[in-house]
Amino acid sequence: MIHSVRGPVLEIGLDHAVVEVGGVGLAVHATPNTLSRLRRGDEARLATTLVVREESLTLFGFADTEERELFLLLQTVSGIGPRLALATIAVLEPDTLRAAIADADLAVLTRIPGVGRKSAERLVVELRDKVAAPAPATAAVGAGTSSAAAPSPVLGVREQVVEALLGLGFPQKPAEQAVDGVLAASPDADASVLLRTALSGLGRSR
Repeated sequence: MIHSVRGPVLEIGLDHAVVEVGGVGLAVHATPNTLSRLRRGDEARLATTLVVREESLTLFGFADTEERELFLLLQTVSGIGPRLALATIAVLEPDTLRAAIADADLAVLTRIPGVGRKSAERLVVELRDKVAAPAPATAAVGAGTSSAAAPSPVLGVREQVVEALLGLGFPQKPAEQAVDGVLAASPDADASVLLRTALSGLGRSR
């Protein structure tokens, strides 16, 4: 397993970053919160895990080892794969997720796109005894003073952000409404801010 990567950030997208390791650019999929801490040209260190499928090898990166362990733990629950596990971490902070599972707080767990009441109950049943008390986060992401690089404008900012939300499992109409709502309040918001704000609003509305 690729346990971590460290190197200069070559590119930052809405759902991944490219980190150069030994002359090779590795695409690392991550949450908007993790990506927002990266800066193009700065060195970053990400805790990672490699998901191997018959047709693909996908590298996922995390701000710290706690997020990575939660990502792996979530996938032990029947019906939860890497995409839903990443969406869970994107919507809920680790402490919030652990507390919701420990307290069987279904209202919080159903904020996650693709998780209904039955799935939330399954999360509680299968993980309640495995979730430890929240541990202090270990910073693993390099930070600089330069501005985050915006994704290549192949699509408009609105379309890019809607597409990223769809990739996290949100239905198209709520995703579009959330993005349009943020744009109405902040017309000049860049893609990363727009995505984080829309994601926050979608999580509260579920």
